[in-house]
Amino acid sequence: MTKIIDYFFGIGSPWAFIGLDPFAALASEQNATIRPYVIPLIEDNGAIYSRNRPEARRAYWTKDLKRWAAVRGKTLNFENRAALSDPTPAGFMILAAIDAGEDWLKLTKALQEAFWLRGENIGDAAVRRAIADAAGFDGAALDERAQSDAVLSIWKANYETAKDAGVFGLPTFRYEDELYWGQDSLPFLERHLKGAKLVA
Repeated sequence: MTKIIDYFFGIGSPWAFIGLDPFAALASEQNATIRPYVIPLIEDNGAIYSRNRPEARRAYWTKDLKRWAAVRGKTLNFENRAALSDPTPAGFMILAAIDAGEDWLKLTKALQEAFWLRGENIGDAAVRRAIADAAGFDGAALDERAQSDAVLSIWKANYETAKDAGVFGLPTFRYEDELYWGQDSLPFLERHLKGAKLVA
């Protein structure tokens, strides 16, 4: 039986970025198919954006993120960069790639690296298109498709699917209707994929 993992993520999530490589490797190792859902955080289900958290919690979040990034072999760029741009248009570009049957995983990695490693303004269409072009895609075509009603409908459907499933934070993985929130939950997902769920 084919193993299918629903993957709820966003370009603007640093946790999704640092967990992308190990997740992709795990799915490949287990011969699992990834079914991607690009979504925002779902506040109706309890998600809290970092900007809305108390300062003490935000400070800890940043430190913990840097620790995990080091574990994953990544260096996140929080300093000496422009203010974080809106990653939503980049998410729509990913949706356009998914809808077109293109390598969305490769494009996701390219956009996240530009955003989180190099501090590039992926909210700018010209920057976004150039990143896609450099990764081997037709950036202009994808960006144009990203603005279509079809892609907007996918975005809305993804949100409703995630909300109904109980997803709140990013990334979240769903396998056999079991949710695993956060890239630090990958060991639990791995056990489940191998047939050993920890909790019934």
